[in-house]
Amino acid sequence: MTPGNNGASTPEDDDPFGYLYADGQANGAQPPSGGGYGYPNSVSRVRAVGERQYGQPSQQQTAQYGQPPTVPQQGAYGQPNAHYAAPENFGGGGPSTGRQPVQNGGGRGRGPNTKGLLIGAVAVVAAVVIGIAVAMAGGDDKKDDTAGGGPSSSASAPQSASPSASASGDDSKEELPAIDAKALSLEGGTSLASDVKGAKAAGGTYVGNFNHVGAAVTWSVSGIPEDGKYTLNVSYGVPGKDGNATLTINGTPQSRPLNMKNFAHAPEGDYEKGWTNTWGNITLNKGTNTIKISCEQGNACDANLDQLSLEAGWK
Repeated sequence: MTPGNNGASTPEDDDPFGYLYADGQANGAQPPSGGGYGYPNSVSRVRAVGERQYGQPSQQQTAQYGQPPTVPQQGAYGQPNAHYAAPENFGGGGPSTGRQPVQNGGGRGRGPNTKGLLIGAVAVVAAVVIGIAVAMAGGDDKKDDTAGGGPSSSASAPQSASPSASASGDDSKEELPAIDAKALSLEGGTSLASDVKGAKAAGGTYVGNFNHVGAAVTWSVSGIPEDGKYTLNVSYGVPGKDGNATLTINGTPQSRPLNMKNFAHAPEGDYEKGWTNTWGNITLNKGTNTIKISCEQGNACDANLDQLSLEAGWK
C-alpha cells in the first residue's frame, strides 16, 4: 500500500475534484452525478413551489463539509410549526378580517333626506299661496278722498230716519240713521223727480232742480249716540261734470264744500250715468242735529240728490 494512501473510500476520496487527477483516477474516483457523495450542498437542489419563505431565515442549515444537512423536525400533529409564517407577517400584510367602514357617500350609504326637503318645499309654496290670498282679500279699492269727500258706498244704507237695531245682533250698538232725499225738507225751489233712471231711493225718486242759489235740503236727524266725529255719506248724480255744495251743521257752515265730483266719469250731459257717491267729515252732538246741503254763491250745484246716511268716525 502506498504511504499516505489508505485505499479507495478513504478520506482522500472526499476530494470532489479527485477525478481530475491521475492518482484519483487510478484510485477509481468518478465524477459526481446528481449531487452524490461529496456534493451534499449542490446548488442544483430542486425545491417544491412555496417551500422557501422569503424574508425568513433558511429552514435548513448548511451542512458541514462531509456531513448530511440538518432537517428541521416536523411539529407534532395539531401543534403550530415554528417555521410557519402567517400571511399577515409578510411585508405586504395579509387579508383583514375586520369589517371595512362605510365611507360617506360611497357604497350603499344613506343619501340626503329628500323626503324632508320635499315637505319643506311644499310648506313654503303653501305659505306663499296663503299670503297672496290674504293680500287679495284685503285689497279693497281705496276711495278717492279729494277735498270735500269722495266715492262712498255707505249712502245706499237702509232708508230710515229713525235708528234701528244693529244687523249684527249687538243690541248695545245701534246703526246710525240713513234717509232718502225725498224725505228731506225741501227749500228754495227744489222738487222731487224720477225721470232720470238709476236713483237708489224708493221708487227711483230723487230731489232735483237744485242748480240755483238758495236751493237747499235739510235733515233733522235724531238718535246720535254721543258727541263726536261722524261721516256724512251722500248719493247724488251729475251730468258728466264736477259740482259742489255748501254743507251746514247745526247752523254752522263747514269750511270745506261738499265735493260732488264726476266720480262716475259719465259723459257730459248724461245724468243717468252720473250717479255716484261722496262724503264729508262732520262733528255732531249727542241727540238731535240739523244737517243742511245748499247751493250758495260760488257753488256749482248742477246735481240731483238721492240718499244720505251717517257713520261713526272720519274717513
